[in-house]
Amino acid sequence: MKTRKFAASALILVIAALIAGLSACDQIQQLILPETPQMEEFSGEISIGAVHPITGRLGLENPPLGQGFELAVTEINNLQRNNMKIKLIVEDDQSTVEGAVEAFNKLIHQDGISAILGPATSMQAQTVFPIAQKNGIVAISPTSAARGLSAIGDSIFRIALTTDVLIPSGVRITQEKLGYKKVATIYDESDLFSTDSEAVVKEALAANGVEVLTTETFQTGETDFSAQLTRIKDLNPDAIFISATVIETPEILIQGRQLGIPADVPFLIMFTLSSGQIQPAGDAAEGAIAFTTWISTADTPGNRDFVQNYQAAYGIEPDVWAAQSYATVYILAKAIADAQSADPNAIRDALANITDFDTVLGKFSFNAVGDAVYDPIVLIVKDGEFEVFE
Repeated sequence: MKTRKFAASALILVIAALIAGLSACDQIQQLILPETPQMEEFSGEISIGAVHPITGRLGLENPPLGQGFELAVTEINNLQRNNMKIKLIVEDDQSTVEGAVEAFNKLIHQDGISAILGPATSMQAQTVFPIAQKNGIVAISPTSAARGLSAIGDSIFRIALTTDVLIPSGVRITQEKLGYKKVATIYDESDLFSTDSEAVVKEALAANGVEVLTTETFQTGETDFSAQLTRIKDLNPDAIFISATVIETPEILIQGRQLGIPADVPFLIMFTLSSGQIQPAGDAAEGAIAFTTWISTADTPGNRDFVQNYQAAYGIEPDVWAAQSYATVYILAKAIADAQSADPNAIRDALANITDFDTVLGKFSFNAVGDAVYDPIVLIVKDGEFEVFE
């Protein structure tokens, strides 16, 4: 269609102009276009869908996922030398699978976009990825991490490291350093990420010769973990592994310490809490260890600029969710530049070929099924802040 040709041309002009603004940040220097024929100048907007929780259980007044998307798009648009704009069409997934389905269907069938940034959770991804694949639309989730979801189709990509990459590395590093031999685990049996995380934890612990004394469970939305934590305390484990969401984890930390689990028994978390979630937990979070993908002090390309620009825009330091969503936009922009097209099939093929692309997460590649490849990290809470575990 003529409109799509104009859109493709316009988007290439956006990325070409973005390259010209090399002084903005190191990240943008990596968006290198191949030689292209002269393009007809075009004024207008290119729309990309973004699906993340704004309301509901996971919703926040100023969601970091949305802010990461927004900041990256703003940087790209501010570097343009024409009247083209990248526009995010943002849909609230309402923190539910049903909300994510509604959002994906609207973006695909009403807004006619070529790519969707989202969804946020593995539970949502399991349901909406097939919708994107069936309709030939690229879906790039910044945060879902359960195994196997990218294999749903060749239009599916993910930016977070999956559980089978993140957890074995974290177990090996922490077990070598801390020497734990017997542990307890607790997980949310109604959440896909948590159940998958628990399974990978068990596999990694077995591979490292660590005994699991007990496994406790709960369900999403529960607030009283005293019975499970009391049983764990009575067995005197060397460490406790938590596979749960950002909502329940801080309360597990607090209740565990209140019940008398010693401070020298570390809680190991299968993702990073934000500083806003650590601070309310106070001393209960001290010594907690997280297996994760990013820290604000990382010496990765463009990271210093990202942190500074985020703080200037929103008045707070970014967290891992903001970093992953920010990187997602630049990775998509890289693919569009390489594809020289806004066609979803061309974008899909270009994404699949991204290798060693410099991002705030480090050198980034996709593997054969569309999962992310870069270096994981382990963090520990000291004096109320995360720092690299050494």
